[in-house]
Amino acid sequence: MSQNLGLILLVDDNEDDYEATLRSLRKNHLLNPVHWCKSGGDARDYLYHQGKYTDDDSVRRPTLMLLDLNMPGLDGRQLLRELKTDRDMCAIPTIILTTSNDPKDIEECYTLGASTFIQKPVEFEGLTKAIQTMKDYWFGIALLPKSDEANNG
Repeated sequence: MSQNLGLILLVDDNEDDYEATLRSLRKNHLLNPVHWCKSGGDARDYLYHQGKYTDDDSVRRPTLMLLDLNMPGLDGRQLLRELKTDRDMCAIPTIILTTSNDPKDIEECYTLGASTFIQKPVEFEGLTKAIQTMKDYWFGIALLPKSDEANNG
């Protein structure tokens, strides 16, 4: 049920991981627009229309965010903490998509308000299967908050 076609915000500092995730989304026929932020700081600027996004009319509130944890500067944990304590941002479903499987990271992310924690599979086929499962749940079963388009249309 990807008729909504709400924006997916992908926050990951690794270009190879971004490319692999995007290819996995497309292989699974998830045609939602994807905006890539290369750091937690870039994502924060995007979400709050700050920095280079201040006057960018193309900025849209994401329907779903895929968030890596380990990034230089503002990392995924810090961004998650900020967003989940912000009344305007806390409703954005946030899927942690990271290489970590550390029980402390898992516990902390759920405590901070992550919607799901997925360890990035090393192989592309594993990532594609994980994205398929994510698509089936988040765009097939779960009810998501309305996107900007739904609110304006």
